[in-house]
Amino acid sequence: MLFYPKGGWMRAASYVSHRLRRLPDSPERIAKGIGAGICISFTPLFGLHFLGAALIAWLVRGNILASLLATFFGNPLTFPIIFAASTELGSVLLGAPEALHLSQLTMAFGQATGELSANFWALVSGSPLHWERFFRFFHEVFLPYLLGGLVAGSVAGVIGYFVSLPLIRAYQARRRKKMRERFERVRQQKAVQLSGERDS
Repeated sequence: MLFYPKGGWMRAASYVSHRLRRLPDSPERIAKGIGAGICISFTPLFGLHFLGAALIAWLVRGNILASLLATFFGNPLTFPIIFAASTELGSVLLGAPEALHLSQLTMAFGQATGELSANFWALVSGSPLHWERFFRFFHEVFLPYLLGGLVAGSVAGVIGYFVSLPLIRAYQARRRKKMRERFERVRQQKAVQLSGERDS
């Protein structure tokens, strides 16, 4: 999520929260979907977060729409924290000497993308292919980020599930109560109206 939403991130967060609360599904399935969306946001699978969130939600029998909305957890405000947690953990798990800084990550992604693009045109023009930067990017950047992101994202997803579950339950219970009260008011108004018509 590297775009800036119309109205700002606070308004976008409020909209996502509103939509999540009003989803017509059980609190457990919605919370599972939220966990799935948060989990995939920790990975470097940019452009595939929606697909990944939907797949995880389907596997854990969560709400797929909730998982798509929850991918907004990965945004420019949280991205530096997500990147630091994922790459640091991935580097430790793989025994890498040290994790990259955010500026180095951006440069590495740019170089890998540039090399992929150059190789695509090389296939058309018959020029020699070069994969050195891409393979170095995969082993030194992508793999630690992916591994650390899956572990950190799984932990964050479980936390998101247990935090959101009671909130969704409380909201749905309050909403059902309001609907019952509204129905009862309408029923009483109709009863009074019918009583008045019979008396007249």
